[in-house]
Amino acid sequence: MTVINKVGTRKETPFRFDNVGSFLRPKTLKVARNAYQEDRLTQEELTLIEDEAIRDLVQKQKEIGLKAITDGEFRRSWWHLDFMWGLNGVEKVDIDRGYQFNDEETRAESARLTGKISGESHPFVEHFKFIEQFADEEVIARQTLPAPAQFLLELQRPENIETTQKVYPDMEELIEDIASAYHTVISELYEAGCRNVQLDDCTWGILVDENFWKTLNDDASVESYGRAFVEVNNKAIEGHPEDLAITTHVCRGNYHSTWASSGAYDTVAEILFGDEKVDAYYLEFDTERSGGFESLVNVSDDKLVVLGLFSSKVATLEDKEEIKARIEEASKYVPLERLCVSPQCGFASTEEGNILTEEEQWEKLRLVREVAEEVWGK
Repeated sequence: MTVINKVGTRKETPFRFDNVGSFLRPKTLKVARNAYQEDRLTQEELTLIEDEAIRDLVQKQKEIGLKAITDGEFRRSWWHLDFMWGLNGVEKVDIDRGYQFNDEETRAESARLTGKISGESHPFVEHFKFIEQFADEEVIARQTLPAPAQFLLELQRPENIETTQKVYPDMEELIEDIASAYHTVISELYEAGCRNVQLDDCTWGILVDENFWKTLNDDASVESYGRAFVEVNNKAIEGHPEDLAITTHVCRGNYHSTWASSGAYDTVAEILFGDEKVDAYYLEFDTERSGGFESLVNVSDDKLVVLGLFSSKVATLEDKEEIKARIEEASKYVPLERLCVSPQCGFASTEEGNILTEEEQWEKLRLVREVAEEVWGK
């Protein structure tokens, strides 16, 4: 049996037992969203159904022991595109091809510019105000957003690049406006009471997959892309209030229980772990596609790492002792007191959700909690 000396619980985010944020949509919500899309339900009627589903979700999150609650992304179709569509100067577009995953292709939608970008009055601020009412002395409300780098990459897709370059012929101006828009949204979230923003970021997962990032169809290097991604991410959070915790989640794709890219963190570790100015990293480590823990030596001493050792893609429960052994291995590179655990990603990055039941979702989280308590204590 693996024995790890307990180093205590945490009273601030990230927590020893944590979660990335999205949850499987209940059937009532899926039916309602379909009715809304077919004009059989008004926005007001849909919102009331969303509100009720989120209330139920919050209660379940508290019962399972999560200290950071989210709205499960129940008001979104995508983990990232809905946020982009909510920015000024951006429109929703249908395109010819969806995102390509290992054995599936997603719906074919994207975000395209209509003009200069800004972030005033983003609908996600109102979404946060609803979830914030359920925070208390024991539980905080977390807001998940796609990372600025993710938006930058979306605007570089072959379907979007021509429009992007017409609006922003200068890449630095584009980066500045993206950062400024995020700065505005984050400031408004803070004013609404938000003290924890999580930036979800698949760009690094693309860069570590040699075959995947080459589909961007240019001669730029992994390092040049990485420098641009960390620049826009850092500019967006620069000067944020000290009591606002900003973390990031790095993923290799999570759609209908499949994945988009593979590769260890090694080629981006120095830039991502050394230069990105976040408080913590939620990192995918549930399969061999993520490589080993060696690259964690690049994580600067003021940051925490949430090890995504449990798979949100499958119902099968991980072996506790194997997980504990992996935590012990990771602690060779980042001290145990700076480690936490979670699933590798959310359970429903898009409204389709991963292929498991709601009860299997909660069973998975119970296991994560049990391991965290056995390693770090209650």
